[in-house]
Amino acid sequence: MKKNIIIVILSCSAIFSACTGDFEEINTHPNQLEDITAGNPLNPTIYALARRNTYQARNITFGLMQVFFRIDDLVDQPYLYDLTPDIGASFWNDYYKWLTNINEIEKAAIEDEKPNYQAIALTLKAYAFSMLTDTFGDIPMEEALNAENGVFFPEFSKQEDIYQIILDYLEKANELYDSDKGMVYTDDILFGNDVHKWQKFTNSLHLRLLLRISDKQNGAYAKMTTMINTPSQYPVFTSNAEDAVLQVTGEAPNISPWDRSSDFGLFRYYGAFFIDNLNKFNDPRRPVFATVARGLNDEDYGYIGQPIDIVQNPLPDSIATASSVQKSLVEEPMIIPMLTYAEVEFIKAELAQKGYIADAKEHYENGTRAAIEMWGVEVPDHYFENEFTKYDGTLERIMLQKYYALYLTDYQSWFEHRRTGLPVLPTASTMYNDALMPSRLTYPISSSTMNSENYKDAVDAMGGDNINVKVWWDID
Repeated sequence: MKKNIIIVILSCSAIFSACTGDFEEINTHPNQLEDITAGNPLNPTIYALARRNTYQARNITFGLMQVFFRIDDLVDQPYLYDLTPDIGASFWNDYYKWLTNINEIEKAAIEDEKPNYQAIALTLKAYAFSMLTDTFGDIPMEEALNAENGVFFPEFSKQEDIYQIILDYLEKANELYDSDKGMVYTDDILFGNDVHKWQKFTNSLHLRLLLRISDKQNGAYAKMTTMINTPSQYPVFTSNAEDAVLQVTGEAPNISPWDRSSDFGLFRYYGAFFIDNLNKFNDPRRPVFATVARGLNDEDYGYIGQPIDIVQNPLPDSIATASSVQKSLVEEPMIIPMLTYAEVEFIKAELAQKGYIADAKEHYENGTRAAIEMWGVEVPDHYFENEFTKYDGTLERIMLQKYYALYLTDYQSWFEHRRTGLPVLPTASTMYNDALMPSRLTYPISSSTMNSENYKDAVDAMGGDNINVKVWWDID
C-alpha cells in the first residue's frame, strides 16, 4: 500500500494538472520510493483539497448562495436550485482519493513515532470526512479506505456516528501535539511546520463542527464553552496570521487552481443580494471581489448585482452588464481559505449572542474586521457606526457578516445556511425545487452502480436520495 500511495502522488499531475506532481519531488528521496514518511503526502494532499474547494465554491456554493452566477442558461444552474444528479461526483472522488493519502500519513506517523504528524493526519481526516458527510449525509467512513484488507464495497456510516468519530479524532489530535518534538520533514505549505498553528487549526475545526451539531447533540454548547474558556488546553486562532488559509505563491507547484484566471468568472455576474448588502455596508471589499457595472457606452454605474428574478425583473436597458468577477481573485499571489480566524470569532459571537459566553459585540466586530482585512484592505473608520453593520444583538446580523467572511471557503456558507436558515435569500418563480434551498447533494451515480447494496441501505435509512432529504444536523 505504501508503494501505491507514492504512485498516487506521482500520478497526481495527470489528475490535477501539472502542478501537484512537483510537490512529490520536494518531499520524496529519489532512492527511497519503496518507503513513505508522514511528510511525503502532506503538501500534495493540502494543495489538492484546497484546489478542489475552490472549484466547489465557484461551481456550486456561489450559485446556491447567490454570490455570483450565470444567466445565459436557465437549466442545470445551482442558483435556480436545479442540480444535475452527478454534480458532487468530482468532489466525492477527489476527497476519498486524498483521504487515502491522509490515512498513509497517519500510519507512517504512528510507525515512526511522530506524534505531531499523527495529530495532523487525524485533523485532516476529521476535516475531509466532515466535508463529505455535511455534503451528502451518510457516507462510507468506518469501512472506507480499507481496500488493502479486502473491503471494496464499504457500508455507509450514519452521520450521527461519523460526527462522534471525527470529534474524537480532534480531541485525540489536540492531546498529541508536542511542540518540543517539532516537525522534521519539508515545511508544509499551510503552516510552515508550526506545530502550535496546527493545534489551533485542530481546535478551531472542533469548534466549527460542534457548532454545526449544537442543536442536535446535548453537550455541544457546554463543550464549546469549555474550549473557549480554557485556551491553554484548547488554543484556537487568535489572528489572521494564524488561520488555515493557503497562500498560493505562484511558485510551482504552488500555483493557482485556474490555468486561465478569466475562466473563474466567465459569463458570471454578482447577485443583487450580495452586492446590495456590500453597498449598504459601504464595504471596502467591493473592488476586491467585483468590477463595476457598465453601461452600453461603457459608463461606470458603480456596483450593481443582477436580480435573482432577472427574467421578470431585468436590469434597466441602459446597463449592459452587472458587476462581474475580478479575475485577480485567482491570480497569484492568491488565497484559498479553509478555516479562518474570522470564522472562529463569528462562532464566539453566536455563542455570546445565545448567552453561553460574554462580549457578543466584540466578537462580531473582531470577526467582521478580520474577514475584511484577510483580503488586504483596511476597515474604514466608523464602519461599525453604519446602521447596517453595527451589532444589533441578533443572530441575523452575525450570520450576514459571516456569509461574507466565508467567501471562497468551499461549501461553508451553504452549510451554515442549512443550519440556521440565514441569511434569508430572495427567491424567484423561475427557480426549481419549489424554490427550496437544497439540503444536500445526491450521491454520485458510481455509488449506486458500483456499491449498489450499501447505497440502497443508506438511501433507505436516510429517507431517499434527493436534494431535499435533510441530514442529521439540518434545521427542521
